[in-house]
Amino acid sequence: MSLIKITDQPINTDELTKSLIHPEFGGVDIFIGNIRKFTDEIETEKIEYTTYKQMAEKEMQKLADQVLAKGMDVVMVHRVGELELADIAVFIGVAAPHRAEAFENCQFLIDQLKKTVPIWKKEYDRDKIRWGGLGE
Repeated sequence: MSLIKITDQPINTDELTKSLIHPEFGGVDIFIGNIRKFTDEIETEKIEYTTYKQMAEKEMQKLADQVLAKGMDVVMVHRVGELELADIAVFIGVAAPHRAEAFENCQFLIDQLKKTVPIWKKEYDRDKIRWGGLGE
């Protein structure tokens, strides 16, 4: 039972993790991305994510479909709005028959999400505001 969603609410990682536990899958891999304080020497205070929800969810579904076609389960949730340090921005989970498939496909999903899904971020750093998005 896959779940693909853009939300403006905090991400409940426990609930999402439990949704990936199935008797037919022996491996579950999860990536959780949160707002960090430093990127190299740049100090971040908060990040604001924006997107065109319908387009972003459609692109996320295309990515998930590639993994679902291999007989695995997928959960992809990205938060939008203003996020503070340590807030969870993204949850990617893959349930697969074996751990190697789960690891490989979870990494594929987060890497491709960052490259292809239209989600932009406005990063409020200590010294200025920076914009980022696709490909970061």
